[in-house]
Amino acid sequence: MAWVILFAAGLLEIGWATGLKVSEGLSRPLPAALTLVSMILSVGLLGLAMKTLPLGTAYAVWTGIGAIGTVLVGILVFGESAAPARLLCIGLIAAGILGLKLSGEG
Repeated sequence: MAWVILFAAGLLEIGWATGLKVSEGLSRPLPAALTLVSMILSVGLLGLAMKTLPLGTAYAVWTGIGAIGTVLVGILVFGESAAPARLLCIGLIAAGILGLKLSGEG
């Protein structure tokens, strides 16, 4: 269950990172409010997952999910670069997350 909670926390991290862009630096009230709610929920779920998962594993997976998802949102929604080297690096982050999950910790 901790991995499901951690995954949800990572998805919320994607939401608040994207929200920072959409809210134009928290200057637009509704997107800023949604961004702040997403931040609080994301960190709260991360803390809940850390009750069971090791600190380093949980934090690395949380930031990795956030990084991968935010890059994909950037590419798909904001027209950012999908250069092969960039995608390769994102793939390496995904491989790291999978490796942590398969390592059996947590």
